[in-house]
Amino acid sequence: MKISRLIYLLIALLTINLNYGQETEEKDKLSLNEGPISTQFDYISKKSGNYRADGVRYEVVKESNLYKLRTNVLDSLAANSKKTSELKVTISEHETTISTLNKKLEETTTNLTAVSEEKDSMSFLGAQVSKATYNIILWAIIAGLFLLLGIFIYRFRNSNILTQEAKNNLSELELEYEDHRRRALEREQKISRQLQDERNKQKKTK
Repeated sequence: MKISRLIYLLIALLTINLNYGQETEEKDKLSLNEGPISTQFDYISKKSGNYRADGVRYEVVKESNLYKLRTNVLDSLAANSKKTSELKVTISEHETTISTLNKKLEETTTNLTAVSEEKDSMSFLGAQVSKATYNIILWAIIAGLFLLLGIFIYRFRNSNILTQEAKNNLSELELEYEDHRRRALEREQKISRQLQDERNKQKKTK
């Protein structure tokens, strides 16, 4: 038990020594020539002294250190201001780039929409119509042409039938006319013979 306690005690002492050594090393690193402003204030606080006068505690700071700290603070502020200005310029450039990219994206989207519409449409009589409308118009025209063709064929057949009937009627009329002319000629010849016979009779009588 004593050995265990002794070991724990040694470990605790080593830990305390290591922490104290790290804190001492960090304090030794404090400087007005490097490091952030916060550690420089720590340096001023470490290097400052104090005294009491009339019951009031005063902190004594070396004037050169104070001027150095003031210069470092002003330099840090100037550096931060410069960095802020640079960041503002960078942000402005990025905003300009973003605006340009947005315009290009809008143009690309518009062009893509136009190409898609052109791809999905057809030109008909100088106007862009959708493929579905174009197909409907095309099939309507084809159906109309077939209908006109059917009407033309129907009328042609009727005309052909009427023409054939007219030809047949004309042939019949020609036959009737020939028959009538033949009969009239025969009648005329018969009348002429009868007339000649009568003349001959009258001559014989005289």
